[in-house]
Amino acid sequence: MSKKIRLGILGGGGNSLVGILHRIAAKMHDKYDIVGGVFSRDWDSNIEFANEIGISSRRVYADYEIMIKEELKLPQDQRMQAVSILTPNFLHYSMAKRLLENNFSVICEKPLTTTYEEAKELRSLVDKSGLIFAVTYTYTGYPMIRKMREMISQDAIGEVQKVDAQYYQGWINPIIHSSETRMDTWRLDPKKSGVSCCIGDIGTHAFDMLEYLTQLTIDKVLADLNYLYDDNKMDIDGSILIRCTNGVKGIIRASQIATGENNNFAVMIYGKKGGLKWEQENPRVLYFMQEGKEVQILKSENIDTDLLTEDAKLPPGHPDEIFDAMANIYKGAAKAINHQEYDPGEFPAIIDGVRGMNFIESVVESHKKGNVWITIDNK
Repeated sequence: MSKKIRLGILGGGGNSLVGILHRIAAKMHDKYDIVGGVFSRDWDSNIEFANEIGISSRRVYADYEIMIKEELKLPQDQRMQAVSILTPNFLHYSMAKRLLENNFSVICEKPLTTTYEEAKELRSLVDKSGLIFAVTYTYTGYPMIRKMREMISQDAIGEVQKVDAQYYQGWINPIIHSSETRMDTWRLDPKKSGVSCCIGDIGTHAFDMLEYLTQLTIDKVLADLNYLYDDNKMDIDGSILIRCTNGVKGIIRASQIATGENNNFAVMIYGKKGGLKWEQENPRVLYFMQEGKEVQILKSENIDTDLLTEDAKLPPGHPDEIFDAMANIYKGAAKAINHQEYDPGEFPAIIDGVRGMNFIESVVESHKKGNVWITIDNK
């Protein structure tokens, strides 16, 4: 049996919700041992948080450069093998680049970087190094999503002829209508988020999900984005027509001003023989629709919640099953890091992150050029 992977973490300290998600996910299949990291920019908070989660202060560092330098001094059988990057978008590239250059595998939050060019450079480093790089498009880890992918690949719905993904949230609505509050939100700051807010944050989930489920390649987009105010530089809503290489057409709808919505992510795939529908806020259920037949409701088993506590709850719209979804991604990445046999569908890889960045920039370009079709690279 393989030993636990020694995992470091960058970011995710304090009351970070994404930090809770990743730490619990890493523990759920007993594949990782969190040994250290940089949890906060503030040193006292960094140490205090490490103590709270049982990490030795000897493996807590002031920044990621110091972490890499000090970890490389340790014997190979003690140093970190992989590092999770849970920081805001603008830090992903520099952190991932240095980690790859120093022989650490990476598990990174999405979007991969803030530019397509940076993403391609990271992919080149991964290809040259042979290291494992997972991108946490979390929802691909849900058991019913994996069942959905399997059914589509086994021709349960026939040849795909229509794809539709909707991701609606409302969290920006209380922020966007005041110039002061929107200027204080990092996701609405191009220097920290990149060229897109809504599409970069949640639209990219929908894009990746459609390609994951159908195993088709989306190669063209036509976008109409909504900024709401002239002085707001970041999109907060958008509708995107898509075309796949085999002629299949569809739509991605994403919004963060859908008032009252929590985390309404839904995907619908329609084939010649049937259709499949899944909703993230009710993730254990998959709807299988066939012409002239009653809808079949497929349900997954309950998850093991032994590791979940009252402190491990996420915001409304994120059911407990999301821990299971992320844990499945960590489990798949662990197989790859341990050189075990694994299926490519077990975790999103560097190519998924690169395509996500290409999608984001293509969508923004389409909108800025007057809502025209833009071709996505298929490399």
